[in-house]
Amino acid sequence: MGVKTTDSAPIPSASLEGENPAPPPQSNLPVAIAVPATIPAARRRPWPLVATLLLVLIAVAGGGAYWWTHRQPLLPPGFAAGNGRLEADEIDIATKFAGRIAEVLADEGDVVTAGQVIARMDTKDLEAALKTAQAQANQAQKALDESHANLEQQKTQVTLAKQQLDRTHFLLPKGYATKEEFDQRQQQLDGATAGLNAATARVAEAEHALDAARHEVDRNAINIADNTLIAPRDGRIQYRLANVGEVLGAGGKVFTMLDTGYVYMDVFLPTAEAGRTMLGADARIVLDANPTAPLPAKVTFLASQAQFTPKAVETKSERDKLMFRIRVRVDAGHLQAHPGEARAGLPGMAYIHVDGDAQWPASLQPPNGG
Repeated sequence: MGVKTTDSAPIPSASLEGENPAPPPQSNLPVAIAVPATIPAARRRPWPLVATLLLVLIAVAGGGAYWWTHRQPLLPPGFAAGNGRLEADEIDIATKFAGRIAEVLADEGDVVTAGQVIARMDTKDLEAALKTAQAQANQAQKALDESHANLEQQKTQVTLAKQQLDRTHFLLPKGYATKEEFDQRQQQLDGATAGLNAATARVAEAEHALDAARHEVDRNAINIADNTLIAPRDGRIQYRLANVGEVLGAGGKVFTMLDTGYVYMDVFLPTAEAGRTMLGADARIVLDANPTAPLPAKVTFLASQAQFTPKAVETKSERDKLMFRIRVRVDAGHLQAHPGEARAGLPGMAYIHVDGDAQWPASLQPPNGG
């Protein structure tokens, strides 16, 4: 008989790097070799990569803060600054009466001058009313002329009656006139005087009627003129809200225009700087679109209340967070001399003179003295 042997798993000759070699088997039984578990790559934490990204973000943030701080020229003491956008007063050009648009003479983006006709409404009904009023005025004028004629007639009647009464009064003592004739002449004078008073009243009435008719003519003429829409100020048409043939109610908007003579920027300053700002203080506006040409301006409005409502009990840090709205208006003469330079909507910075002894830096001096 042969001898049976039991197969066993081969024992590795070398262990993994960094591990102790497995002990040799003590019997012919199969031996399980312990293999160290490895960490999957997806669960490994790449700390060097995360640290690098954090350093990059910190560097970018620091560089952005430095750029933001130094993007505007440094101001000497005595000046305050705030950012904002240029704005211009909006003017709605609307109809005074209900009616149909007959003609539109301007469009969006057009530059218009004060008094320029930009639209007309249909005024046929008002023109008919004007003709009626003119006819009534002519009739009142004729009635007044007739009243004046009657007044002159009554004056002659009074004169004649007075002369007859005087003559009768002279003849009565001499027996050439009777008392009855004298009384008749007196009654004639009284009647003529009453007629004169009535004629005078009719003249006054006719004058008032003529004035009313003339006022009606003027009213219709004014209404017709008001149906011709004109630009109240120099500016630019921003929106055209209606077209030819549309029927609008009283107050219906046809255009919205911007008053290019009143351009301003609203900025917000903290309490310390707002408290030193005075109405009429000198200012400069520097637009991002044209940073080398500061616009001369003045402070025209100071808010009396803070933008953010404080708490009932304020601390010093809370008071420092309060912001006040300041309005800086561009000089109207500069706008007239340089049309189109300051357009509504352009962003920029406003610099305000808060200390009378401080001198404007050269970078904020308007070109050619403003």
